[in-house]
Amino acid sequence: MSEVIALHQYRRPEEAVTRPAGAKSAEGRTTEPQVFFDRREFNLILNLYARMVGQGEWRDYAIGHDRDSCSFAVFRRSADGALYRIVKTPKLARKQGAFTILAQGGRIVRRGKDLAVMLRYFEPKREATF
Repeated sequence: MSEVIALHQYRRPEEAVTRPAGAKSAEGRTTEPQVFFDRREFNLILNLYARMVGQGEWRDYAIGHDRDSCSFAVFRRSADGALYRIVKTPKLARKQGAFTILAQGGRIVRRGKDLAVMLRYFEPKREATF
């Protein structure tokens, strides 16, 4: 009836070729790998997001990335600006830490190297009992 054809056969020849990081593309631009959250980091963020949605605090999110950084933005309402943005910038890992939490207006709330520690910022504050 029909034969199985590999996906790369449907692409143009220049698209089918995978280039290693740092190689030149057909237009002469260097193709660098883009930054994104790894699986562990993304799981931590999505677990936090699920808890906050369950509490009614957050209702929507957006993910963005480019060559230098990636971000996970959370919203109370879709039409409003982002309440918080969790940003990963690997180039800052040795200086200030790769992760940053930004509040509305771009104010830096927390910065550090370990995402799990950074996300404790969203945990409810416990009052001391004497």
